[in-house]
Amino acid sequence: MHFTNFDIDIFLRDYWQKKPLLIRNPWAQWVNPLEPDELAGLACEDDVEARLVSHAGGALTAEDGPIPAARFGELGRDQWTLLVQAVDHFVPDVAALIEPFRFVPNWRIDDVMVSVAADGGGVGAHFDHYDVFLIQGLGRRRWQIGGMCNESTPLLPHDQLRLIADFEPLEEWVLEPGDILYVPPGIAHNGVAVGDNCMTYSIGFRAPSRAELIGDFCDDLMEEMSDDDRYGDPALAPQENPGEITEAAIDGLHAMLREGLSDRAAFARWFGKYNSSPKYPEIDWSPEEPASAEQLRGALASGAPVLRNPASRFSFIRQDAGGMMLFVDGESFECTGAAAELAAQLCADTSVDVARELTQSDPAMELLAALYNQGSLAFEADD
Repeated sequence: MHFTNFDIDIFLRDYWQKKPLLIRNPWAQWVNPLEPDELAGLACEDDVEARLVSHAGGALTAEDGPIPAARFGELGRDQWTLLVQAVDHFVPDVAALIEPFRFVPNWRIDDVMVSVAADGGGVGAHFDHYDVFLIQGLGRRRWQIGGMCNESTPLLPHDQLRLIADFEPLEEWVLEPGDILYVPPGIAHNGVAVGDNCMTYSIGFRAPSRAELIGDFCDDLMEEMSDDDRYGDPALAPQENPGEITEAAIDGLHAMLREGLSDRAAFARWFGKYNSSPKYPEIDWSPEEPASAEQLRGALASGAPVLRNPASRFSFIRQDAGGMMLFVDGESFECTGAAAELAAQLCADTSVDVARELTQSDPAMELLAALYNQGSLAFEADD
């Protein structure tokens, strides 16, 4: 799928992280990639993160998955919504929805959540801390857009849902199949299904908080720090008041922290691995039988393209002399020459026809084998 009527430059300049935008069906041809029954089947699986939100009895209730298949037969005419996270991990046609949005860097893309709702179903007025494109896949949904929210915005008391207490809609649209609504971080929004079999595909983006960056980076640093690295004051002089923590002491202590956090190269290596870590690390995507570089070289000779696992996260950081550090599923790989060229291609495209000259490079084939054996890559014939 691709866009035929969408100006990326104008969108990034005027709307990205600034204000909502309704995009009326920009696709060359919209085709809904998943049926409601297929989504319900995914929600029954143990490895899939799902939630069923219902308006039964006049109040919103939420049930976490896996959802028993029999539960769907009990819903009747309730105003319910089924939400399934990271459907792109399991359904290639849903993963393909991300491709037109690759004008946002890979490291910012999270996943595709898919929902199906009965008439009147929704999850209530809420706001997110990340950007989201809401694609109407099937049926119709009425979206209301409110104002900017933050952590001080009053919420309704609820154990499982973050619902805005005083939602005031400022704009309202009904989305038809293929329409897209972009909502920046912090903007209140509320979607309600208009009719049954209302399906919405939510492409969400990652936005690490300052607290997450500091906390996780510090945890990583602490693993490498020696207990002998301590504060010292060999030039200590008597103080007028022993209860005072002097400016010199604060300066020394603060310098210890600054020095520990100031290594930009260490931060870059940590962030690449942290950001590329799998969303669901408990799922093992590795092949039943590992393959050698020579075996993969033979497979490439047949002309089969290499496919990225939709559940895998690929990104890289450029280094001196044309090299790069490749990050895939929480692992890092130092790449130069042909291996760096291959790594760049793998990060740019979800399907790669590896050039013959790259197959002659041992470092490139060793990289390919490492990624294949950890389940980050596959060949079309492996499906």
